[in-house]
Amino acid sequence: MRYFAFEGIDGSGKTTVLRVVVKKLQSPPHNMSVVSILEPGGTKVGEGVRNILLDASTTDGEGIVDTAEALLFAAARAQLVKMIVVPALEAGKVVISDRSAYSSLAYQGGARGLGIEDVRAINDFAINGLWPNIVIYLRIDPSIGFARERVRDRIGEEGLEFQKLVAGAYEKLVVAEPEKFVIIDASMPFDDVVEEATRQILGRL
Repeated sequence: MRYFAFEGIDGSGKTTVLRVVVKKLQSPPHNMSVVSILEPGGTKVGEGVRNILLDASTTDGEGIVDTAEALLFAAARAQLVKMIVVPALEAGKVVISDRSAYSSLAYQGGARGLGIEDVRAINDFAINGLWPNIVIYLRIDPSIGFARERVRDRIGEEGLEFQKLVAGAYEKLVVAEPEKFVIIDASMPFDDVVEEATRQILGRL
């Protein structure tokens, strides 16, 4: 198991926790070869798609229809997996991702109402079946997560009710795939969250 993803609603602390965890794994005594990636993004194509997806100004008031949003996320992910994830895993490295296809299942499949299984099929094709081995799910009350966010992207600006829908979708995924998800209480002190996430990853390597 060398492909891990951090998941959670906006404001759960994924990006900050992941950054510290990766640094700990790369440092003594572990000295691991870890590739850290961010979704959407990580490639020139992915960064272009990221700008479209997360910056409201790029659509010039037109907006993005839900199906197009799901397909754009899958397209960026396809490029990232092919160009970065597969070569890293083939080289024996550990890959830790800030979001993954599971985000699309929660955000577009669940919260947008496109259907989790339909969005799963789109992403399974895009990533050629290469899903993360383990998902570190930082669980937090949506109202707490929403209050933490100081700068919100296009999706974050949709408000607390949308984040509640996303959280509900994640909980359905946890129930459906208990062997895949490791749940960490993201309302704990930051250092405790980092230590638990690090421990869970080390325990599976």
